[in-house]
Amino acid sequence: MKLLSARPRIFGLILAGLIFWIDQWIKRMVDGPWGLTDEGMHRDLLTFFDLTRTHNYGVSLGFLTANSMEMRWGLVALTTGIALVVFVWLLREKKLGDIVPLALVLGGALGNIRDRVRFGYVLDYADFHIGDFRPFLIFNLADAAITIGVVIILARSFLIREKGAAKPAGNPAPETIDHA
Repeated sequence: MKLLSARPRIFGLILAGLIFWIDQWIKRMVDGPWGLTDEGMHRDLLTFFDLTRTHNYGVSLGFLTANSMEMRWGLVALTTGIALVVFVWLLREKKLGDIVPLALVLGGALGNIRDRVRFGYVLDYADFHIGDFRPFLIFNLADAAITIGVVIILARSFLIREKGAAKPAGNPAPETIDHA
């Protein structure tokens, strides 16, 4: 019976590993066979999506830019701590709907942590645009997984209520009149 209860967590860990592996594979392709070896190199793919190599020395939206070795390793420590919290959280959850978004966040975080350790920056390449309008900064698969995971976590926390919270326990208390 314990194996059945562990299955969603095992699936979550496999999903996190898969996100990590695919992210790293794409980054190796960008850095090698696809020929985007230097920052700013560009390859047209579709009318709305290209590959453009950028180096992100900060975290989301360029916050906390690591402009020294101390900041680089500080970001590695900070993001590793967050990844550990997400890992423990994932292991504590029981529902697949709660585990999947945590797995997306964990796999994406691990991919970006590995980049920062290896290169000192996160390799970004996904350049979505509509003509000259770019609704997003250039990103990578890990960033997308983290964003989607966080959006799902937030949506579930705001939209899904526990069944026990929706129904009052037992009979409702009789209404009382306050004469004060």
